[in-house]
Amino acid sequence: MKQISNYSLIVKLLLVFCVIYGCQDNKQEVPWHNLIQEDLSNWTILGGAATYQNSDGVITGTTAANTPNTFLTTNEMYSDFILELELKVDSIMNSGIQIRSNSFPYYQNGRVHGYQVEIDPSKRAWSGGIYDEGRRKWLNTLENNPEAQKAFKQNQWNQYRIEAIGDTIKTWVNGVPAAHLIDDKTATGFIGLQVHSIGKSTEKLGKQVQWKNLKILTDNLSNYSRETPLEPVITKNNLTIDEKKTGWTMLWDGKTSEGWRGAKLDSFPEIGWEISDGVLTVLASDGSESTNGGDIVTKELFGDFELKVDFKLTEGANSGIKYYVDTDLNKEEGSAIGLEYQLLDDAKHPDAKLGNHDGSRTVCSLYDLIQADPNKPIKPIGQWNTAHIKSINNHVEHWLNGVKVLEYQRGGPEFRKLVSESKYKVWENFGEADRGPILLQDHGDRVSFRNIKIKSIQNGNK
Repeated sequence: MKQISNYSLIVKLLLVFCVIYGCQDNKQEVPWHNLIQEDLSNWTILGGAATYQNSDGVITGTTAANTPNTFLTTNEMYSDFILELELKVDSIMNSGIQIRSNSFPYYQNGRVHGYQVEIDPSKRAWSGGIYDEGRRKWLNTLENNPEAQKAFKQNQWNQYRIEAIGDTIKTWVNGVPAAHLIDDKTATGFIGLQVHSIGKSTEKLGKQVQWKNLKILTDNLSNYSRETPLEPVITKNNLTIDEKKTGWTMLWDGKTSEGWRGAKLDSFPEIGWEISDGVLTVLASDGSESTNGGDIVTKELFGDFELKVDFKLTEGANSGIKYYVDTDLNKEEGSAIGLEYQLLDDAKHPDAKLGNHDGSRTVCSLYDLIQADPNKPIKPIGQWNTAHIKSINNHVEHWLNGVKVLEYQRGGPEFRKLVSESKYKVWENFGEADRGPILLQDHGDRVSFRNIKIKSIQNGNK
């Protein structure tokens, strides 16, 4: 009994201590960093000629006529973060908050591009949705989220929360979950405040967008991240909203070998290729052409088309994406015959210094025929790049990460001269077939592919 009395006395003393001195809250103060300083010296204006002013911690952007979208962008780059802010916009305006965005001289003359969290006071009411500015357009819309559509307050201050952690972006508008996107197109970039272009509109001239209480977290984000009840929009091996509208289809389902076969087989190779976690990988062997699993081709044939493929190289790797392939031309050793968008580690593979024409075996080149722009925006080994091939009315273009790196006229005099000077001269009418499959090459090195999609173009019309 004495022990119990002593325990009770200790508890009473602790309670008295808490009453007198106050008990500490276990919750730590959130270590926010304010993005709005006394001036705008930590920001840069990009794009158009709209104006920005900082007054007592409130940034006001004002529209200007006949100018592109304008962005007030942070000088600092951010990858993973949690961002909170308040904003107010005129009800006839449209605006947005750029995250993980960039501006490069080689990309559309410095155009700002990247994820944009929408500010949309229109009847559409997609505030909090996610748009890909300057690239893929809408990624996460709100027509199936009526609660979020009702969350935005017209002509009042609205509170936004944006979490960008790894490949996941989540948004809230006035505490209501708005968007949930899983996409890894861009891992880092600036934050930007948009004043939308108004063209020649006199009604929108001089209208304003305002932002205040911009604060960001970049450390220990798991301690502060919130759950969302929204099902994620996943872009990996899926079509974007715009692609669905414009006739694109998936060329690989991200899970099986459906629609593909070995270039010299009736079925998909039993060895040499791996499908795992939404990635299609040709495995390393001895660095030789088609000696392991061999090349794979689509069962479907294509005439005019646009093709997009994400690819990831390993150190010293060699591979290729071929089109207008004729699998009957070469039944012997080596790769199937077709026009090739070269995939190569230019720094480590000796092929980069070879080729019938200088540089014609470097990455993105038309293999052995035409060199790609040496200033192409290739990402480092181990990162994903996007190849884009357009072939319309025999005019062919190779693109890399949104930038055109070469073009040529298939079947024209210049093309035929190049072929006559190359190893392809032994194949009659090389590269001039009306239709053919798409091929992914086994060159004995580990190379991965995903997001393989195509748009067939009828009668040469986009």
